Parts: sequence; structure tokens; C-alpha cells
Amino acid sequence: MTDGFVTTRTVSKAAAIDREIYRILFENMDDGFCVIEFVDGPHGPLSDYVHVLVNPAYERHTGIPNVTGRYLREMVPDEADDWIAFYGKVLHTGERLRFRNELVATGRHLEVSSFRIGAFEDRLVAVLFKDVTERVNAERALHQMNETLEQRVADSLAQRERAESALRQAQKMEAVGQLTGGLAHDFNNLLAGITGALEMVGKRAEQGRTEDVPRYIDAGLGAAHRAAALTHRLLAFSRRQTLSPRPTAVNCLVEDFIDLVRRTMGPAVTVEMEIDPALWPTLVDANQLENALLNLCINARDAMPDGGRLTISTLNVSLDEVEGGKRGLDPGQYVTITVSDTGVGIAAADIDRVFEPFFTTKPTGQGTGLGLSMVYGFARQSNGLVRIRSQADPDSQTGQGTQVRIYLPRHHGEVEPAAPIDPVRVNHALSGATVLVVDDEPTVRMMMVDGLGLIGVRCIEAADGASALAMLDTLPDIDLLISDVGLPGGLNGRQVADEARRRKPGLGVLFVTGYADTVVLQKETMEPGIDVLTKPFPIEELQRRAALLLGATISPV
Repeated sequence: MTDGFVTTRTVSKAAAIDREIYRILFENMDDGFCVIEFVDGPHGPLSDYVHVLVNPAYERHTGIPNVTGRYLREMVPDEADDWIAFYGKVLHTGERLRFRNELVATGRHLEVSSFRIGAFEDRLVAVLFKDVTERVNAERALHQMNETLEQRVADSLAQRERAESALRQAQKMEAVGQLTGGLAHDFNNLLAGITGALEMVGKRAEQGRTEDVPRYIDAGLGAAHRAAALTHRLLAFSRRQTLSPRPTAVNCLVEDFIDLVRRTMGPAVTVEMEIDPALWPTLVDANQLENALLNLCINARDAMPDGGRLTISTLNVSLDEVEGGKRGLDPGQYVTITVSDTGVGIAAADIDRVFEPFFTTKPTGQGTGLGLSMVYGFARQSNGLVRIRSQADPDSQTGQGTQVRIYLPRHHGEVEPAAPIDPVRVNHALSGATVLVVDDEPTVRMMMVDGLGLIGVRCIEAADGASALAMLDTLPDIDLLISDVGLPGGLNGRQVADEARRRKPGLGVLFVTGYADTVVLQKETMEPGIDVLTKPFPIEELQRRAALLLGATISPV
């Protein structure tokens, strides 16, 4: 009896201690806490809840006092549906739910943890929460700051882009102005020579005096040839030059070329060669490479007014991604040709402009400023690059010299000798050949027809592609098609040639063009029996190319 009384009394005392501990924790805990009981109401089953147990921290975190026994829809009717949805999910699923939501009535942001008490039938849910309004405001402020910073960065970048665009436009207009000014100056001089020579020929013809005519003709042709060279240099710079790349042994080209260089340099300049005996072949237009090297050699000569040493060297180089990236080239194997001199060099302020068209440091009348730009355009059009290294020394007439290096991709293949003319066709009578000449410019068409007539070729004329194809239908015995590339009427020269060769397989085609249309004239798609001649051209070259395509040899008239 005594033992049982003592035991019961001990248990009751322990329970009282536990309740006191829980009361103290409940009343002093920092987070808000409440137990809610779902009830049925006018809005339907379980559409409201009543606060059955609330700790003192509830008011501190929510800003709402005296909520024990109060219904949610009485306290916050405008936002009751949202809170009932949150806690109703906990009641129905029994799963703990964590979320953050704003108590709009007091402007507090609450971070909530909620769980069910007992079974669903008990309709009880416990809610533990705390006020995180300051944190939310800080996050918003940080977000706004980030957005502001991003906007400021975006505005700054946009402003910089506008400034850079304006600078690029100004530089572009400066270059265009320099280009057009240089073109106008040079072409006006050349046109004056051409028109003046023609006028003098006409006047002498009227007077019946022919003794001076050859001199005027030579002067006019010379000016015309210089004009042609000027356009070729411009086309090279813009990478629109018509090239005929073939596998080329650069060492052989340099060895054949060096005598011309020595004669051009004069006695005060020593010309040397440094040849890599194992130099790889490259796919390049040999004639244009010679022109490029000649331009570099002339520049070198002009940079050594008191004499010096010029060196042409060749070398194989293999570039990895890093080394290729430094030079603006794809990684791979390259053949290099370098022209070095011991001249006055190029000032640092000018080194980045030397490839611009018409930029020159030479006195007026001593250079067009197109030499290096032509070399640059030729190298890029040949899938290579040209780089320059120089340093001017103001205290020395010899300076540190200049080194210009052309990089050309290695050609994996043998150098092919020029294909011999088919001996069976060598004796083909040109007088029996019929050529269809297609060009929309009457003067050019007339000159080609008359020039071919001098070697006994019968010519038929067409001004556009449609007319040319119609003539092919009515005159099937045409042996050669000579066509301009740019034709009016919707058919270009390449399309006319393709259709003509479809109708007459193996028909020879000679394209004449003022520039290289990379879409129309793609060397890799050229078939045998097709050649390209760049305008302007000597009549003798037109005769020679036509004869080769017809399978005959001639002595130009």
C-alpha cells in the first residue's frame, strides 16, 4: 500500500515537472508556435480553423495579438483561402510542409514549418514559424542592387559598343576616303594618258601623218596596262583577284626569279638566297606569287637608298594551335617565303597600317600604297597570311631592317608539269573553228571577235546567256565558248557554260572576267577544258588561250 502510494506520487510529480518544463519552453521559445483545429464552416467542410493553442511569440512574429480561440476567416478574411490550402494539405497528407509566405494583413513575411498532430480525424495541425521580413527585404534590396548593377553594366557595354561602332565607322569612312581619293588621283592620271594618246592618234589620222602614231599608241597602251595593274592590286587586296592556283615548287620559282630581282635592285644592293632544300610544294598562282615577291623586293630596295642586303629565304614550318593562333592561322604545315632587308625599317606608329590600301610613307608620286595591300590580299586569297616585322631606328640610316613573311599552306601532292598539247590536235586548222563569244559590253565583244578573226577563227556573237543558248541550238558545230562571267538576263556565264557542256559534252570554255566571283568560278569544281582569263588582257593572250583550248598552236598576229 505504502509502496504503491509512493510510486503514484512519484509519477505524478515527474509528470508535473515535465509539464512545467514544456510550459517554460512553450512560453519562452523564440519562434512563434500554435496548434490549429480545422472546422466546417459556411465555405464548406474543413474550410476554416481555430487557434486552440498559441505561444507568446506568436504575436511578436505575426503582429496579431490575442488569437487564442479566434477563427482564421475572422482574423484575415482576404487571405484565408491561401493559408487553409497550405495547412489543409498537411492535414490530408500527413506530410511535413516548409514554405515562406507573406501575412499581408500585417506585412510580415513568415518562414513556416507545419506538421499534423495525431490522425486526420483529430483535425489538428501544429505550426512553427518566424518573422523573416528583414531577410526578405535584404534579399530584395540585393536583388535590386544586382539588377541595377547588371543594368549599369549593360548600359556601359552598350555605350562602349556605340563608341566602338562610331570609331569603326569613322575609320571605315577615313579608309574609304583615302581609297577613293587615291583611286581618283591615279586613274585620272592614267585616263589622261589613254584619252590623250587616242586623241593624238585621231588628229594625226585627220592630218594624214602616221609617223607619230606608234608613239601615241605605245603611250596609251602603257597607261592602260598600268590601269589594269592598279585594278589587279585592288582586287588582290579585296581578295577578288582571279587566281589560277597550281601545285608549285617555290624553290624553283625563287631560283628563276632571283636574276630579275638582282637586275631590279641595282649594284648597291646585295641579293642573297637562303633555300630550304626540302621545301614542301604549295598550291598557289605562281605568277601572282612572283608579283607579290617583286612588290616586296621593290619596297625593300626603296628602304635602302644607300644600299644594303636583301635576302629571299624559304622554310617549312609546322604550327600548333598556340603558334597558329598567334599568327592568325589554322594549325597545320606551311611553306614560308621571307623577304628581308637591312633598310631604315618601319616606324612603330605605322606598322599596323602598312597593309591598308593607298597608305604609304613614301613622298608623293613615289608610291601608290598598294604594294603591301596586294600582297596581303593575295596571301589571304591563297588561304595563307603575310606578316611583317620591322623596327625603325631614328639615329641610323640603316635601321633594323624589315622582314616580310608569306605563309602558304602545304600541298600534299607532287608538282605536276604543264600538260602538253595533244599532238593529235596540234595541226587542227584554226580557220575551221567556230567560237561563240558572249559578252554584254559591245566594245569588249568587238575586240575579242576581231582579235580572234586575226588568226582565222570564225566568231558568233551573243550579248546575254539566253541568246547564247539559243545559238547553240541553231548552230551545233560550235567548237569553243568564250563567255563573260557577269551577264544580264538572269543567266551568268557559269550557268551558260554548264548548260552548253550538258548539251555538248567536252565543249571548251574560256571565261573572261574582271574579278573572281568565288561562287561562280570555283577552281576546285573546274573541269578539264575550262580556263579563266582576267580582264583586261592582251589580244595575244586571248588568241593563245583560245588556241590551246582548240588544241592548236599559233603564232600571234
